[in-house]
Amino acid sequence: MQVKLTINGSPFEADVDPRTLLVHFIRDTAQLTGTHVGCETSMCGACTVLMNGRAVKSCAILAVQAESAEITTVEGLAKDGKISPVQEGFWEEHGLQCGYCTPGMIMNSTDLLSRNPNPSEAEIREALEGNLCRCTGYQHIIKAVQYAAAKMRESKAA
Repeated sequence: MQVKLTINGSPFEADVDPRTLLVHFIRDTAQLTGTHVGCETSMCGACTVLMNGRAVKSCAILAVQAESAEITTVEGLAKDGKISPVQEGFWEEHGLQCGYCTPGMIMNSTDLLSRNPNPSEAEIREALEGNLCRCTGYQHIIKAVQYAAAKMRESKAA
């Protein structure tokens, strides 16, 4: 089946098997490997991307279901060579160890902060409950999201 969609502002069109998952389209067709394949059962969240501005697990969506969608991957968050506030937060607050869950965590956090610019710790934990991390214990991830929220509020106030 023919699929047309936009990833990080660039159009992509390909003939795919109807069973092709969006995560495989992103990685194999678009050659964007920042989106990780984790469990392929939508349990871990490593494959989280933004589809039309909302966080989705790309292993639970067929590429054909994303027809005409606007997809943003972790590679698409940087603008003009500058990483996003969420990416910066993960760097500054040591929100990663092995890094496998990090792209999904960053994408889900980006979605959260687009809807809630000042989330409580409980709201951050709830928003990230579908993203599993086996390394960090989550505290640094929470701090990374809080850092990003503060940075984004500061830039709006300036």
